[in-house]
This record gives sequence, C-alpha cells and structure tokens, in this order.
Amino acid sequence: MFQRLYADVPPSAEVELSDLPVTCKPDLMRDFGDWLTIRSLPLERVREHLRDISKVGVPIDDFAVFQTSGTSGEPAVIVLSSSFLEYAYGIMLARFERYHWKLMRDLRKRGARVTITGGNGHFAGNGFNKLVQRLSPTLARGLGVTFIEAEQPIDQLVDKLNAIANVAWIVTYPSMLTILVKEKEAGRLQIEPALFSCGGETLTDELRERVLQAFPSLKYGIADPYGCTECLVLSFECSHGRKHVNEDWVILEAVDEAMRPVPDGTLSATVLLTVLANEVQPFIRYDLGDCVRYHTDRCPCGSPFRSFQVVGRQATLVHVGDVTLSPLVFDLEHESARRVQLVQTGGRQFELRIEPTDGAKAEDAFPEVIEAVKRVFRDNGLVDVTVRASKKLPEFTASGKFHEVVPLRSTDARNVTRSVSRLPATE
Repeated sequence: MFQRLYADVPPSAEVELSDLPVTCKPDLMRDFGDWLTIRSLPLERVREHLRDISKVGVPIDDFAVFQTSGTSGEPAVIVLSSSFLEYAYGIMLARFERYHWKLMRDLRKRGARVTITGGNGHFAGNGFNKLVQRLSPTLARGLGVTFIEAEQPIDQLVDKLNAIANVAWIVTYPSMLTILVKEKEAGRLQIEPALFSCGGETLTDELRERVLQAFPSLKYGIADPYGCTECLVLSFECSHGRKHVNEDWVILEAVDEAMRPVPDGTLSATVLLTVLANEVQPFIRYDLGDCVRYHTDRCPCGSPFRSFQVVGRQATLVHVGDVTLSPLVFDLEHESARRVQLVQTGGRQFELRIEPTDGAKAEDAFPEVIEAVKRVFRDNGLVDVTVRASKKLPEFTASGKFHEVVPLRSTDARNVTRSVSRLPATE
C-alpha cells in the first residue's frame, strides 16, 4: 500500500517526512490487508474476533486487536504486536520523575484504582486492562484495576462507586467527569479520590476547576495525558502539568489546513501522527484531526521533549454552513436535568435530549435549554437553525464517552470548511 502511496515521491537518498503524503483513517481501512506488514490477519478474521465481546483483551495469535469508537465518522481496527506492552510500560516508567514514584506509592496505599469506560466493545480503555491481566497478572494486581461500565444508568454507576471501600484513583473520560461532579455536588456520590486521570476528549479549564471544587480530596489533582487508540502512549504529563510528546518513538506534526507546519505558539488545524514503534501497522503522517498548540518555552521540568496543549478535537466540532462552533459555547445545564445532549441531525437541524432528575419532567427543562442553544446560534449569525425537543434519552458512544454535543458525522473531514478561530483561545 505504501509503495503505491509513495509512487510519486521523488527518488532521493534523503527523504524529508514532509515529502510524504498525508494518510487518513478511511483510506487506510479500505486497504487494511495491504496496510499491515503481516498477512495472517485478514480484515474479516479480525472483524469476526471483534464481534465476540467475550474476547475483549484476548490476542489473535501474538497480536492485540482494538477498535476505535468511530466518533469522527469511521471506526478503525488497531493491531499491536506483543512487544507493545513492553514499549508502553517501559516508556511510561522511563518518563517518571521522583514526583510520579511518590504518587504511585501513595495511591497504592490509599485504595483502589477504578477505570470507567465503555464495556460494549473492543475499545482500548477496557481492552488494554484485560490484555495486561492476561499477559502479566502480577503487573495487573499491582495496578489494582477495577472496571466499571460507563453505559449503565447513572444511579447504578454511583452505587457501584460508593460500594468500593476506598477509591484512590479514577481513570475515565472528561465527559464522565462532568457526570461525576454533578453527582458529587448533589450529594449522591460519596467517594473521596486523590487523583483523576482522563483522556480521549478535551478537558476544559472550567470543568477542571469545577471538579477540584467538588472533590477537595484530590491531593494530586487531575492528570490529562494525550493519547489515542492508534498510539496509546503518545505523550506523558510531567510534574508541572504539561503534556510532552514521546519524541523518541512518536512524531507529532502541528499543521495548517494545507498540511504545512505551523510555528510553535500557533493553533494548528490538525495534527499528523507518525508512530516509530508499531512495526505491524504503520502510522505515517496520519491525520488525527485534533487542534494543538506547541509551547514556545522549555518546560521547567527539564524534559528535552516538546510540550503542547490540546485545544480542540475535530470529532466534537459543530459545522453549520461555513461556521464552525466548539461544543464548549453551548450551556446545557439545567436544574431539572441530570443529563442534556444536543444532537445535530442535519446541516441546520438539531434535537435536544434530556434525562430529567428524580421527580422532574423533561418538559420543565426543554424551553430554557432550547432558547439558550438558539441564542448561541444567533450570536454567531445563524438565524435559520431548527432546535426541537426529542423524546429520546441522551446516549453514550460505543466506547462509553458521553458527548453533550453530537455533531453531524462526516467520514471526510477535509471537505468541511473549518474556522478554528472560533475555538476557545487558551494559553
């Protein structure tokens, strides 16, 4: 596949990475058989394995297989060699500072580590934990992982968390943090964790502050490393809270709409991922679709690896005509609603889904929330947008994420006009 892809690359003894074409998920999946460097895993064999939920975390031959949730419009099948576990934990331990060793020892003494993620598929959050348990039971026992499915009703999830004697550390998505903080503020959630770790979505400054206020027990705050199923150990978060690229095995290019590099300090239109350690399934200049900004100064932690911010993720951006909105501009809070979800059903059509609090009715919240949503559209020059109340309840993604705003899906994000200037500018 790459031989065909690189057919027009000028012959040279030295080829710059920027000389190579950009790759994207739909194209690679169409050539899955030629994408892999092995021929023992045809796509149909992999899909048959993925259809069996009992095989989550079970390798095929010597290869681990996961799938992405497809929130950007196209799910991907990810294949990792058995050596990846060594890579992942070896690199993680190599990045540890004295602070991290102290943190890990303290968390083990405090109690359980809980992972809240999707349980209805071969997703990395659940699958990787089960893979570790299968390949290295001793390591798994040391991590002390308890798994809770994110898709279950909130009251059941809260009851399960409250039933755990000492919850020291929770690993989950920012959207689940939003749910947990509401339950904590309402007095229904009783846990007192010392650390939250999250990923898979953008953690906003507003949510971080709200979580810290609701959980004064957070001695170690909220860790927010950046990664993806395609590269689980893409970055690490240092003791100063900055995200650093693991540049000895990952190349992460911040580029504009034309795929040209942007200077440090400039918000990118997307990022291109090249993984140097996956010899089974090469990712070379792979378009992740996230908006990042590299810091211009060196991190006080002393790491030689560059640090960056993740400002937005393409899969969550809302496109209406030639206007692009961040989901963060919508206020979807209401005292009568436990959970609110805005779903784009057409180019200029949206529906609102509400799960009411105990004793309340969704009809109590619809008028105010719909008006708040319409106000956002009007403020952005969009006056011909329809927002209607839906009888459907809010839904999780297949991997257990909860998106308050669900944009219209497109498998070809490059054909959509984006205006990243409308993203929140944070420094």
